[in-house]
Amino acid sequence: MKIKSKILGLAALLMAGMVQAQEFKFPSDPALEAKARELNAAYTDYMNSEQFVEATKPLHWLLVNVPELNPSIYQNGTKIYDEASKITTDEAQKRVYQDSVMTLFIKRGQLYDDETKWIENKAYYAYGYYKDVEEMLPNVVADFERAIELNGELSLAALYPAYFDAIRRNDGYNDAYTPEQVLEKYGEIQKLLAKAEADGKDVATAKSQMENLLVAMDLIDCDFIENTMGPKLAADPTNEALADQIFNYSVQYKCYSTNAFLQALEIKHAKEPSFSTSQVIAMRYMQEDNTAGAEEMWTQALKLAENDMQKADAQMELAKIYVKQGKKSAGRAAAKEVANLDPSRTSDIYSLIGGMYMNSF
Repeated sequence: MKIKSKILGLAALLMAGMVQAQEFKFPSDPALEAKARELNAAYTDYMNSEQFVEATKPLHWLLVNVPELNPSIYQNGTKIYDEASKITTDEAQKRVYQDSVMTLFIKRGQLYDDETKWIENKAYYAYGYYKDVEEMLPNVVADFERAIELNGELSLAALYPAYFDAIRRNDGYNDAYTPEQVLEKYGEIQKLLAKAEADGKDVATAKSQMENLLVAMDLIDCDFIENTMGPKLAADPTNEALADQIFNYSVQYKCYSTNAFLQALEIKHAKEPSFSTSQVIAMRYMQEDNTAGAEEMWTQALKLAENDMQKADAQMELAKIYVKQGKKSAGRAAAKEVANLDPSRTSDIYSLIGGMYMNSF
């Protein structure tokens, strides 16, 4: 996988720097020192010749008998045990090797203050090994969250869908979260992806995978937006993040008729007024027979219009509202303005004005 190659490449660079920076701590006992030197050379030779299963034996002796020899035995050991797990056909032995990778990270954390350098790798390996293991999924999620806590982000955008998939699986296997908690975590990841995108990283694939995973969880529908998210926004109308969430989910799931969508749209419009938000709010007000509110929104839309076509739309809707309110002179004036802005709508204007006269009789 591309993710793995990048991580291992990063690990190799870190390993080279660490080995050069830290001296080997061989035992003071001459016989033990000779044994440690012999097995350190042996496991390294096996690793360089890609004999990974053979390398585990001398490496294991070093880890047990001289655990503080050098950080390299943990850095190299991660690769050795991982590669050995791919070679063996014995499923039980495969799990032993995979568990050994995790143990190396834990032991390294106990000996060296460098968790920020490897915690993301630990999360990556844990996801690969344990994503189908019910009791291990909480730990997988915790590793990803620890990486974000320590480093502020995940260095590879492709790891975010893996993190969210671990959340999805943990919820499926262990009923670990409420729907609101899942959406909160999803929102936090979206913010991190937005930051990565602002930093110049390609996050398009990661975003698409995230959306697919959320849809697969089948958490959201119009009832959920209206009855679960809506009351929270009603209780805290200053919560712009929640309003954005409701607006985005309403658009994604085509839930335009909910009160929650209308309130979220009103909040969005108050913050960033536009012709389109004014237009949609006005249309919703008309559905509710709120002509005063619709008039106010179409008046705003007229001021926010970016071209004559939009201005004509606003004037036409205002003309209809004025007619409905019995404001005939205002209706005629708005209708005539439509003709000036968009002559192609002349027939509609005549129909509107003609209807006004018919109704007056």
